[in-house]
Amino acid sequence: MEQIVPFNKPYLTGKEAHYLYQAVYSGHISGNGNYTKKCQSFFEEKWGFKKTLLTTSCTDALEMCALLLNIEKGDEVIVPSYTFVSSALAFERQGAQIVFADSREDHPGIDETKIESLITPKTKAIVVVHYAGVAVDMDIVMHLAEKHNLFVIEDAAQAIDSYYKGRPLGSIGHFGTFSFHETKNIQCGEGGLLAINDEQFIRRAEIIWEKGTNRAEFFRGEANKYGWKDTGSSFLPSELNASFLYAQLENIDDIQKRRKDIWLSYYNKLLHLEESGNIKLPNIPDFATNNAHMFYMVLEDEQQRSNLIRFLAEEGIKSVFHYLSLHKSDYYLTKNELQTLKMSDHYSDCLVRLPLFYELEKKEIESICQNITQFFK
Repeated sequence: MEQIVPFNKPYLTGKEAHYLYQAVYSGHISGNGNYTKKCQSFFEEKWGFKKTLLTTSCTDALEMCALLLNIEKGDEVIVPSYTFVSSALAFERQGAQIVFADSREDHPGIDETKIESLITPKTKAIVVVHYAGVAVDMDIVMHLAEKHNLFVIEDAAQAIDSYYKGRPLGSIGHFGTFSFHETKNIQCGEGGLLAINDEQFIRRAEIIWEKGTNRAEFFRGEANKYGWKDTGSSFLPSELNASFLYAQLENIDDIQKRRKDIWLSYYNKLLHLEESGNIKLPNIPDFATNNAHMFYMVLEDEQQRSNLIRFLAEEGIKSVFHYLSLHKSDYYLTKNELQTLKMSDHYSDCLVRLPLFYELEKKEIESICQNITQFFK
């Protein structure tokens, strides 16, 4: 059957093409121009990050973290297994040994109570992933970091405009990283952001961001010339990406409200299936907020999930599973022995995501929920 409801549809506010036009005819379309600065100022003013740098992806932002922390062979970095490969790869490619942590029983995020048992004298950093935009218990994580003299990277790829005890996610650890991939709440096709919350890293971050040079300082008039100062790469995006992103940022409150309305509608219409024991719905801890990045359900087993995905597809509805546990990946197992991480594997086998995008209509939500109810009958 022809697909009727896609899993995702990137939302356009109507200003993107206008700002792209302005960027093109401004005479400056390479990185770190007017729209880059406008985006970075937006983040710093709205969410209070000490310093932000736009990047071409969240992966690039994570790679900058690895360079800023001088990660090298012999270091260990703790990462949840249930996450996208970039959370681990950025540190592995610098030579680190990745130590995988399991997920919580009530949420796919990292199990904070298991982290300390993984810390050794070689541990240098902890990467936490705010899965579905829902916060990890950052008090526990930051206490462990202080106790063991470790750095914390918040992978907030999915967590824009979400909070932990009133504090914006991405602002609590030493670094926060964000994604603006087309599947995210705010998007520019491909894009990312590094938030630097520890002032000791700010100047070096700018140098690494600008290919290892002090070029940014030069263009601000803080140096009479610029040259090669450190390692780095071309991490900054063009003004085209930044101008597109700025149109989205201007409309973030409207976008967030719409997404939250959709999320709540799903929750209310499917709650009866949780109450009858058919599914588990997302859990939002008291310390966290929900930014409606995604709506997911956890089913009984992999076979039931596959059957539901197939059933919905036959009705023209695209639903998808999510991450495969990284500790079971082919690449990781070429260098490491197989571990048992029960909850990570449980979510890999049983979690299914439903369509969630700005233009999803009420009648489509009702149809999706009716079909899911029918499946369980």
